[in-house]
Amino acid sequence: MKSAVSPSDDSVEGRGVVLRAEGITKHYGGIVALDRVNYDVYQGQVNVLVGENGAGKSTLMKILAGVEYPTSGNLFLNNHPVAFRSPLDAARAGIGIIYQELSLFPNLSVKDNILMTREPTHLGVVVNQKREEELVREVLERLDQPINPRAFAGDLPVGQQQIVEIARALTQNVRILIMDEPTSALSAVEVEALFRVVKDLREHGVAIVYVSHRLEELMPIGDRITVLRDGHHVAEALVRNIDVGWIIEKMVGQIPKGEKLHIRLKEPAVVLEVSSLTCRRADGRPLVDNVSFDLRRGEILGLYGLMGAGRTELLECLAGSRASFEGKVSLSGEAIEHMLLADRLQKGLILVPEDRQGAGIVQSFSSTKNLTLSSLKKHSFACCMMRHLEKSSFSSMAENLRIDAPDADGPITSLSGGNQQKVVVGRGLLTSPQVLLLDEPTRGIDVAAKAEMFDLMRCLAGEGKGILFVSSDLKEIVGASDRILVMSNGRITGEFTSEEATENALVAASSVGHGYAGVWKTLAES
Repeated sequence: MKSAVSPSDDSVEGRGVVLRAEGITKHYGGIVALDRVNYDVYQGQVNVLVGENGAGKSTLMKILAGVEYPTSGNLFLNNHPVAFRSPLDAARAGIGIIYQELSLFPNLSVKDNILMTREPTHLGVVVNQKREEELVREVLERLDQPINPRAFAGDLPVGQQQIVEIARALTQNVRILIMDEPTSALSAVEVEALFRVVKDLREHGVAIVYVSHRLEELMPIGDRITVLRDGHHVAEALVRNIDVGWIIEKMVGQIPKGEKLHIRLKEPAVVLEVSSLTCRRADGRPLVDNVSFDLRRGEILGLYGLMGAGRTELLECLAGSRASFEGKVSLSGEAIEHMLLADRLQKGLILVPEDRQGAGIVQSFSSTKNLTLSSLKKHSFACCMMRHLEKSSFSSMAENLRIDAPDADGPITSLSGGNQQKVVVGRGLLTSPQVLLLDEPTRGIDVAAKAEMFDLMRCLAGEGKGILFVSSDLKEIVGASDRILVMSNGRITGEFTSEEATENALVAASSVGHGYAGVWKTLAES
């Protein structure tokens, strides 16, 4: 491996610094989120920013975008000092941001969300609906996404909502675009389309600040990388001179050891059995189409598919959050298809949802209240919550799951994404589950938190629990699963043991009925 270069090297694309942060420090009470951080953003380059959850990435991005104001330090735009007091200030200076956590208006249409405050009008008075729809279709076509501009944003799957967030930023003609985990909810095909757009923006001189925990995608898309750890700037290099091992070592201080294998139970019994499950849209078309499978105790069953394949809808049917479906579902031999969500929870079936912010946590509640939300009876007496029991449960779960929460009584939104995810998982574990349904459990968390999540899954499987988990990451699915199901257009289109599964085979199976099966045929046969 070549050695990393000094931060002053600006040979990539031959363009210089367009935005500079000098000595940025940010305090939240007694917590130091950033400590005298220097960060340069280069014009016409993809400036990658990485670090573990809690390293300070989000805080730095918010300061660059005018969402937060630094405790001390300075920003320079084109060598001129600037002070952004609001996102509007930053937007006027040509800086836009795409947040990992969705910020759409669910009750408004796609076109209204994309062009909010920038609608084309007739004579500056009446919104030009036709022109508005044309502009939105153009940007969605640029992203290769056939999304209906008139559809309500709240009716779209999380992946398509992420596309709408990206489309909104692309219509703003920014000169600096900050992208926080833009691919976390996207399939391989959608990621490819996004990368084409990123490269096009770069060629037109737009500076991209790119944050991602998917380290393997940083190598082909990034030009320059900066690593933060514990609120400090620890390393910077040109991407062409380093590898993934270098990134991990700088992020966590060492290269994590290889994955541990969990011990499979001998002749495990079936814990979850699904037969002919069908879930339909309002117009009668199936979201989940005649799906049948079983899950055994101690088994990690992976579920892979492209966006819109029906994976999330399948898990929602099993958990009871979608009450209207056909078919049979049994848990340890007991039929549960007619049970309410709360009853299934009591029987030992829990769901960790994909949309952590919208469906996983109550943002106004503390970390402790979020953790105990599904097990109120265990933490109450005579209809009164027992504070000491809640604190004891949080302390125990925080130790077991390594939840880093300096203030357990503070709002859960003060925690990093990885720690929020652990709280959601811990809430389910307090119910003593038999089966865990994990929908994108590693979305938006760092490499160390991912390793901890998979260690937890293996530990729980070793205790005899059944785990059904969804992931859009092929390497995660292949590496963590004992068996893999592939979905396409609501159907199971492939089943593979861990020995049979390859990334090419999964992609080929997931493309059935999508129109690009032929594109992947060569890959599948290689």
